[in-house]
Amino acid sequence: MRTGKIRILCPSVLILLILSTFYSGTALAEPLGKRVVLDNGITLLVSERPGVPMIVVDVLIKAGSVFEPDQKAGLANLTAKLLTQGTTKRTATQVAQEIDFMGASLSTNVDYDYIEAEIVVLRKYSDKGLEILGDILMNPTFAPEEIEKKIREVEGELRKDEEDPGWVAERGFLKALFGNHPYGRIVEGSEESVKKISRADIVDFHSNYYVPNRTIIAVAGDITLEEAKDLVQKNFGNWRPKQVQENRVPLPQGLKETVSIKLDRKITQANIILGHLGIRRDNPDYYAIQVMNYILGGGGFSSRLVNDIRDKRGLVYNVNSAYVSRKYSGYFQVELQTKNPSATDAIRLVVENMKRIRQNMVSERELEDAKAHLIEGLPLKIETDKEVARNMVFLDFYGLGLDYFDKYPGYIKAVSERDILRVAQEYLHPERFVLVIVADLKEVNTKS
Repeated sequence: MRTGKIRILCPSVLILLILSTFYSGTALAEPLGKRVVLDNGITLLVSERPGVPMIVVDVLIKAGSVFEPDQKAGLANLTAKLLTQGTTKRTATQVAQEIDFMGASLSTNVDYDYIEAEIVVLRKYSDKGLEILGDILMNPTFAPEEIEKKIREVEGELRKDEEDPGWVAERGFLKALFGNHPYGRIVEGSEESVKKISRADIVDFHSNYYVPNRTIIAVAGDITLEEAKDLVQKNFGNWRPKQVQENRVPLPQGLKETVSIKLDRKITQANIILGHLGIRRDNPDYYAIQVMNYILGGGGFSSRLVNDIRDKRGLVYNVNSAYVSRKYSGYFQVELQTKNPSATDAIRLVVENMKRIRQNMVSERELEDAKAHLIEGLPLKIETDKEVARNMVFLDFYGLGLDYFDKYPGYIKAVSERDILRVAQEYLHPERFVLVIVADLKEVNTKS
């Protein structure tokens, strides 16, 4: 599912980002960085990676769409999109011009549980870059004309998304699975809900949730801990903390039976999603589930779903499975694309494979291959300063610790065949799920 995002990028930054891949190696035998908590409640994470003269600053604020009222869906997304559109010190044009002058990039991103803001800037402009970042986060003006402009943009994006059958299927799946839970709607909201959002709503949301004691700042690159601490203290130190009375995020209700949703579109390729509730990120079975899912459908060409339905039978163009684990809940889903007449057979085979992995232990070869791929792919996640900064904020957000990448291989190696069978039986539900089919329905039930 696409999350709301706005980005200001200078081409020269791309060259430095590529270079940082080669000159900023990270050893897995030590924590990614160091952690301090500032007086106003900001959690600061710093990874000293000398080499390329640049830094990446990734800010995570607990101000995602789960905290907005249902009738104002899209409020968190709209608030974040407006951050770069003018502050008490700068117009939107001035923000863009100053970022361009420094050869920097500035972006914001919205998800269900949080918003992110990131700046990539040359070391010599680090103070200026942090000052601009602090300005957009703490002092946005939310000018009425900019709000109207962004609402029109969001409405246009939503109308365009309606033409994408994969997006339509995902929206239907989330709504059917989560219902009135905040995870059941998309972060952009709807054309109806964004029209209800006023400037007062945006100002109040920003005031309530954009506070330092809900903020994690990760800095990675050619900088020391003391330098980063001084920069953040200088540019964010006047940000006053406050206690937030946030909306209580309810637990989603589980499925009691299979729910089938069929949406008719005049398309030749059926887009199908099948799935059910999953786990939160803090579930202790997370690692066994990741290995199990890799074998089932998350391992690309080596997975059972691909081997059985795509390679052996040629019924689908693409098939994959995933467990998406968020702060308050999660879900399991299988996505597949196939010709309309093949849809019924493909769905049947997905369910059969879900049942099979719950009935018998996986082979030793499958287990060892899955472990090897999951562990070998770990260094690729922290090659660049951008990846290190982003991983640090999430490790802290989920309480995993900055030594997580050192511990992760041990978590995966500890998974046994019996663990795979146990979590498959507990967390896979082939007897009840949400099934969404976006296709030319008159062709779906014909024989292939």
